[in-house]
Amino acid sequence: MKILKNILSILNNHNILKKELEELKILTGKQLTSSLSNVDSLKKAEFKVFSQWGDDGIIQYIINKIQISNDFFVEFGVENYTEANTRFLLVNNNWSGLVMDGSGSNIEQIKKDSVYWQHELNAKHAFITAENINEILNTENVPDKIGLLHIDIDGNDYWIWKNINRVKADIVIVEYNSLFGPERAITIPYKKDFFRTTAHFSNLYYGCSISSLCDLAKEKGYSFVGCNSAGNNAYFILNEKLGNIKALTPAEGYVRSKFKESRDENGMLTFISGKPRENKIKDLEVFNTRTNQLERI
Repeated sequence: MKILKNILSILNNHNILKKELEELKILTGKQLTSSLSNVDSLKKAEFKVFSQWGDDGIIQYIINKIQISNDFFVEFGVENYTEANTRFLLVNNNWSGLVMDGSGSNIEQIKKDSVYWQHELNAKHAFITAENINEILNTENVPDKIGLLHIDIDGNDYWIWKNINRVKADIVIVEYNSLFGPERAITIPYKKDFFRTTAHFSNLYYGCSISSLCDLAKEKGYSFVGCNSAGNNAYFILNEKLGNIKALTPAEGYVRSKFKESRDENGMLTFISGKPRENKIKDLEVFNTRTNQLERI
């Protein structure tokens, strides 16, 4: 398995033709998927085909461990879909799905990609809000029960999941902000037009904590099963689908991110890591989802 992961790493960085690269990545991903039967954790399952981090492997691991209700996914915040968590699911497992992004040009690029006509994929231009998400899912004829829902909008992620009642997914993946830590149940206050780059120049003020998501998951009938090793995506499975996958507490499953995406006032990357990242957003306002009160980071 380690050799195959190294091959994928080489392919992801090698300058060869796009078509050949994609075919080789998919083939290697298939081989890695076939070896997941001996894996016993999300971390060990990780590999990257089209996902930004190791989420392709985690998703393959989970769908082979639980009973899936419907081979249909919804993912939003996909940009142009060349790097996304459901693309390998689409091409490797022949799932169907809806992807959405707030950029019209990104959606046009998706529709020009061969993956769009080769598979049952629907791409919609939409800026997702808590007010419109259920209406969009209804308009786009998304089934009531789906296999996977992935929320990654760098902002109102908590509020969007909280408001979704139109569909029930077996697996839910939600982006979290690891800088908020594992203990506090906090999120950015809801703002319909939230955009992280303008919300604070650092680009670090967005999303919610892992504890706020775990609380919400419990309310919705889900169990938290872990995070990717990059420390940005949290995984939840419907309680009745959990099987022998171990449920975790926020402290057990929390992963602190190490990627360095902070900006200065001019929008340039600063590459700071560790505690200084948290200091950049210290004293900004957050909403405590347990007390329903505003407080400071």
